[in-house]
Amino acid sequence: MVPGEDAVIRLARPDTGEEELAEVAAVLESGMLTMGDKVAELEGGLARACEVEHAIAVSSGTAAIHLAVLALGIAPGDEVIVPAYTFPATANVVALAGATPVLVDVDADTFNIDPAQVRVTPRTKAIMPVHLFGRPARLEELPDGVPVIEDAAGALGARRGGRACGGLGLAGCLSFHPRKIVTTGEGGAVTTNDADLAERVRSLRHHGWSPSDRYDDMPAGAYNYRLSDILCAVGIPQVRRLGELLAARERVAAGYAERLRDLPLTLPSADEGDRHGWQAYVIQLDRRDEAMAALRAQGIQCQIGTYALHRLGAYRDQGAFPGADACFERALALPFHTQLTEAELDRVAGALTALVSE
Repeated sequence: MVPGEDAVIRLARPDTGEEELAEVAAVLESGMLTMGDKVAELEGGLARACEVEHAIAVSSGTAAIHLAVLALGIAPGDEVIVPAYTFPATANVVALAGATPVLVDVDADTFNIDPAQVRVTPRTKAIMPVHLFGRPARLEELPDGVPVIEDAAGALGARRGGRACGGLGLAGCLSFHPRKIVTTGEGGAVTTNDADLAERVRSLRHHGWSPSDRYDDMPAGAYNYRLSDILCAVGIPQVRRLGELLAARERVAAGYAERLRDLPLTLPSADEGDRHGWQAYVIQLDRRDEAMAALRAQGIQCQIGTYALHRLGAYRDQGAFPGADACFERALALPFHTQLTEAELDRVAGALTALVSE
């Protein structure tokens, strides 16, 4: 019997409600739907959360990493190191800038870039590690002297060595897609302590006009990567209660860990002393595709973790990446959001127990 819609356990569900409705209503009543005060308000909250001086709201997480790459002056002939296991946007923005994304394998246990395999050349202009699924990457082990652009799309609220992710590199890049802990529907932000870099990002997101010159000139054309006040209003209440939202996700993650700890699975974790951002709950298991199909047949939404870039046509022929292969073949994202019930966790765990016991 195919489960009815009411029996489906959703993969993700944004934590939004009356506060977000009130903020959006206030924007609509004001008549200032874009380039208004709500943009600055969201940016201030994000800067505090990431413990940086500047946060620049943009239209998506992809726009954030694209602008960070462009603001660093990365251009044709340059190279940027990216992990071989990540959402393709991480590499795509490098290619869109005319530069070359150089793939580096990941640690199959952490999903994150393996610093021991990073090789810097004279053409290397940046390293773009990803805190994948919210697990902080070991940025301190990366080579010195190369700018680090953190792809912190899923790591708002995460901490590495007592410091906030998004504030560990020269620039951090956030996403507010609905599967993220804070959502604006679509949206993102660039975070940094570098005032000059922040100025360039603000200019690039607004057609090339620079905030400091009062629009007297446009030295070079750029993009419209702005985020509207309506969408900023959706995110503002969530940033205010970021700690509460992360604690709720930690409770769900702990519920999964309690139920799944004795199964032949690899469960997500973080290094000792770190705080996981819990953008997703991604396990690793053998026969992943079979398990995914079986769970979906029972009305349990699930998904692959993300992509091994060297298996995609755009990034083939860069070599062998066994860590990325292992992650791609074994990673499974389970339903994960703050509104999951104990009964739903029991149901997911029961289904997995039956599958791995076959």
